[in-house]
Amino acid sequence: MKSINKQKLAQALKQWSNKYAVMAPVDEGTVTSFKKWEEGKELQLDKISTISAKSIFFPQTEELYTYKVEKDNVELAETAPIDGEILAFGVRPCDLKSLEMLDDLFLTKNYVDVCYKAKRDNTVIVSLLCSNPCRTCFCESMGIDYQKAESADVVMHFDGENLGFTAQTEKGENLLKEIDSLTEEKDVKLPEKQELKLKANVDGLAAKLAPMFKHPYWDSAYEKCIGCGTCTYVCPTCHCFDINSHNRAGGTGFKTRCWDSCMFPDYTLMAGDHNPRPSRKERFRNRYLHKLQQFPERYGKTACVGCGRCISKCPANVDIVAIISQLSQLKEEGI
Repeated sequence: MKSINKQKLAQALKQWSNKYAVMAPVDEGTVTSFKKWEEGKELQLDKISTISAKSIFFPQTEELYTYKVEKDNVELAETAPIDGEILAFGVRPCDLKSLEMLDDLFLTKNYVDVCYKAKRDNTVIVSLLCSNPCRTCFCESMGIDYQKAESADVVMHFDGENLGFTAQTEKGENLLKEIDSLTEEKDVKLPEKQELKLKANVDGLAAKLAPMFKHPYWDSAYEKCIGCGTCTYVCPTCHCFDINSHNRAGGTGFKTRCWDSCMFPDYTLMAGDHNPRPSRKERFRNRYLHKLQQFPERYGKTACVGCGRCISKCPANVDIVAIISQLSQLKEEGI
């Protein structure tokens, strides 16, 4: 196993940044998110980031194309989705699992999102295994081992002083060769595994929920929710977005894609002011049925990785684990 003392990590990142755009969890006030690492920036490796690694591949805002209108002629020019290779450093196992779900969404069912694909194809992923899961984590209930990351190019773990690296792909081996002068052959012990306090059982839940769209449970379940959308922005699997036009002088402009939220009333607002989800009840129901029933029906996966971000960041203490438990115990009535 290759290892490096934490004091040399900045040197390794600097070495990698000669070839890659190094995206890593960086503290910005009270928020930790994946940003381009630059010398002098401190990484946050002790706790899970506020914003997931999803933002590397599906940015909060990205330019799609520019346009120019001249009389009867319209010229379009796609914006290059990526400039060079990316190194995604410090991606947690739960966030790594969420990328499989985004892959399903953006790359399958006869549809390929070129912006997303370009980033996925040109990224090397170094996954940071968890040594001290947070109190709101329930990833094991979602089939994730927080001390494994099979689909990462390199697996990394931290013992407080040293980082241990294990390459799992050819891309990962090449990445570690670039910092050979900074590493040594030394085993870094993985911390003893802890039992997670939160547990959620989703076995058979998708099939059970299919006929329960009109169940009376939804009449009161939403009441704590204030519709702020925080849960959707910190969630690594949520993927609602909006397309906006930005007009410039002379008939030119550009289009951007930005994150949106199904918890916002404007998200489903249609022409003529019709809204099929007019209240928080419908929006709340949609969010949970999509994650627990509709996504599993379409892709065979529950759209939750148990990262616990939505629990820890919700200002109204809405708890997805409690909701899963309540739904599992419901009787199929009121249909």
